[in-house]
Amino acid sequence: MQRFEHRVAIAALAASATGIALARALLGDTSDFHVGLLKLATAEARPLYFGLGCVSGMLAVAYNRALLATTTAAERLDKLPGHLRAGVIGAAVGVLAWFTPALVGGGDAITQRTLLGVETLTLVPLAFFLRFGLGAISYAAGTPGGLFAPLLVLGAQSGLLFGAACRLSLPNLNLQPEGFAVAGMAALFAGVVRAPITGIVLVTEITDSVTMLLPMLGACFTAMLVPTLMREEPIYEALRKHMLRGNRVR
Repeated sequence: MQRFEHRVAIAALAASATGIALARALLGDTSDFHVGLLKLATAEARPLYFGLGCVSGMLAVAYNRALLATTTAAERLDKLPGHLRAGVIGAAVGVLAWFTPALVGGGDAITQRTLLGVETLTLVPLAFFLRFGLGAISYAAGTPGGLFAPLLVLGAQSGLLFGAACRLSLPNLNLQPEGFAVAGMAALFAGVVRAPITGIVLVTEITDSVTMLLPMLGACFTAMLVPTLMREEPIYEALRKHMLRGNRVR
């Protein structure tokens, strides 16, 4: 909304509080993702999270541009019959699911494995680029999925890779790549959506971990700074303008 109104804020807080209370009463009081014991970041390690934010900011710019490009390309295929477009997309995803079933779907299982650090690091880059492309294509095609869950997968994977690289380069710091994966989720969300407080609160709640609050704050700062300096619009604002331009053309 890009504005703050007390009336709207009170209504949103009331709806959130009652929604969470009812969900926990029905489903149990457990977090969405489980993470291991994460240590507080040392003074020597904290600057690395600013670097993670820079990487996340550049990934956010790339993701936003890819999403807008695939959306434009999908609109050019409107002349094709709907059943034909659906068949092509369904066949492509079906073939991928046949050979690599773990890489399709909402991505919660991938995020969970990444946060636990059990993913094979040699396969994470391949899975990252595959999910990066699938997220943009699926959204542009209008299939269910949205943006939030795919961003969590990409943020966790990029954070894990960054943390693993830092641990190899700086073995004396005794770094935990899983902590970078948690911070990476909030940082990429902040870079794409440009809502850092939302990203930090969401990741803190779904992981039930508060030890990464300070690292997430630093990572989100630089993750927002990079696309802002590059004059890249938040994704929802860019999509809104794209939709308005399309309506005017029609």
